[in-house]
Amino acid sequence: MEIKGFGVEEWLNENEKAAQFDISQSTISSLTLGELLNFDGQDSTEAFTKYLNTKLNYGWIEGSPEFKQLVAQLYKRVNSKNILQTNGATGGNFLTLFSLLNPGDHIISLYPSYQQLYDLPKSLGVKVDEWDLEEDLNWQPSLDQLQRLITPKTKMICLNNAQNPTGSLLGKPLLEQVVKLARKVDAYILADEVYQPVDKIDQFPNIADLYEKGISVNSLSKTYSVPGLRIGWIATQSEKLADTFRKYRDYTMISGGVINDTLACITLRNRKAILQRNGKLVKNNHEILKRWVASQPKVEIIMPEQVSTACIKLNIKMSDEDFCEQLLKKTGVLLVPGSRFDMPGHARVGYCTDTKTLEMGLQKLADFLKKCA
Repeated sequence: MEIKGFGVEEWLNENEKAAQFDISQSTISSLTLGELLNFDGQDSTEAFTKYLNTKLNYGWIEGSPEFKQLVAQLYKRVNSKNILQTNGATGGNFLTLFSLLNPGDHIISLYPSYQQLYDLPKSLGVKVDEWDLEEDLNWQPSLDQLQRLITPKTKMICLNNAQNPTGSLLGKPLLEQVVKLARKVDAYILADEVYQPVDKIDQFPNIADLYEKGISVNSLSKTYSVPGLRIGWIATQSEKLADTFRKYRDYTMISGGVINDTLACITLRNRKAILQRNGKLVKNNHEILKRWVASQPKVEIIMPEQVSTACIKLNIKMSDEDFCEQLLKKTGVLLVPGSRFDMPGHARVGYCTDTKTLEMGLQKLADFLKKCA
């Protein structure tokens, strides 16, 4: 099969190590291993000693029973048996698409969004219709457009909620209408929910809770600040769906590894404390970004929810790709060009890095913008 290059990943792979002020990433400032262990009340040295006798075998294939139970607690209608551990949310998305789609199928995907959700299906021979996020609607899609796109042959609707890179959130009333349309044609709904808002996480409308054929994909990479663990999951109400994923999962992933599973459980056991830490950072940095944009005549923004990614509009003549290349070369500041998300004239700002890096990066970005026509 042939597949397009993954725009955002190719950009970051090429440029992130050259950055002095990386304000491009979409993770809430990552925890160190020591910080994570301290959340669990463990002294780092004692914890390492404790794990020295742990055998580095495969561990639990689908995720440990503790992991599955902790994840199930994040949902209202998902049994722990229907939780499958994956290699991050990217692995969960891949497993879902690989398991359920065949050449000639029809799906509808939110667009622009995380590229995996529409270009991977295209590579599998699937017909993909794009459900547009509209800037004039504050980065919300039109339900009328979805009604025009959906047909009795539609097999799946793919969502990214909250959305990368805009940080916009699909609310429960809209999702309930999407479920209503999907149910009429017996379509699955896949929702990549990795960017859950820190301030509303316990009220977040998981698609696996809203719909019997809803598939929630998530991970510990963004909202929980441990992307290096590479641990995610698929959650669904349907035991039949979970069994389908099990079959295909054997071809894509054996296990997450015994150490990563252990650390994932520590993260989930301490989710409230981690979210409290992250909530303070996100709220503070959100306000910094808002004030900064208000001071910039060449920048506009539709402010994101309390999530870890934002998208600015650049009112300059230079292309966003050239702008970001020159910005990195001359100032050491890294953004992601909007063109990498099929959003020319924009750029992704990872404003949930540590506050000092954000402030320094934004100041250098402001100085560079003054020199741009």
